[in-house]
Amino acid sequence: MKVPALVAAAAIVAVAIFIGVRAVDDSGGSEGSPANDGPFAALAALRASVPFPNVSLSAPAENVPGPSYPIATVREGRSVELRDSPGGRVVARLGDRTEFGSIRVFWIERRRGDWFGVPTSQLPDGQLGWIRDDRLALDVSETHFWIVADVSEQRLTLFYGNRILDSFTVSVGSPGSPTPLGAYSVTDGLVGKGLGPWYGCCVLALSGRQPNLPPGWIGGDRMAIQGTPGTIGGATSHGCLRASDPDMVSLFARVPLGAPVFIRA
Repeated sequence: MKVPALVAAAAIVAVAIFIGVRAVDDSGGSEGSPANDGPFAALAALRASVPFPNVSLSAPAENVPGPSYPIATVREGRSVELRDSPGGRVVARLGDRTEFGSIRVFWIERRRGDWFGVPTSQLPDGQLGWIRDDRLALDVSETHFWIVADVSEQRLTLFYGNRILDSFTVSVGSPGSPTPLGAYSVTDGLVGKGLGPWYGCCVLALSGRQPNLPPGWIGGDRMAIQGTPGTIGGATSHGCLRASDPDMVSLFARVPLGAPVFIRA
């Protein structure tokens, strides 16, 4: 399934749709211009181009054994107030697009009355932001996709409900810039090829930030799961999870925005 021709075809699809999207570097810094189109079309095109038999992505929730995770998508033209607690101080007002041009989708990690607790890059890792359950501004749905990354084993596993769809080796943060542990979500799907040699085929940006960057680093602090032209395995990154291009294409083709990512030791 993961052959060079398939990787090339999927990468071409991604480049064609994502041209102009900002690239995310190893620690989440960005360069380039925002895209006019969000990543959902690219994800759909990649899914159509990559055959994954025996996985029903459209099965109703009651037919998918295992966990599902609620997600909230900001409706086009709408915005939400992000607060530091239910009904608390307003931290930011967020529109329907992220800073990288993607459709804004939150993983609803917690509910408290009419409030959704969501991981967000606007607050420190481990601190939830809170948005009101406003169905005029939000479309609420669910996903069965979720990711576990084990930094001690240097392995990333993609789940669909209870089912393991894929599992592969990744590079993790170095001892001086370890990959932060915790629960995050996918915020952006970005193309890497064509925008620089550092990202491989593609990038999944995460809601987390890297607080332990090396001295003098100026590339930004956003965490990501990304491709790389280098070797895979070992504790060699500034905190991001690096995977091979074939593995990243497989991941990028299926993981929706808002999917939770659990990073553990």
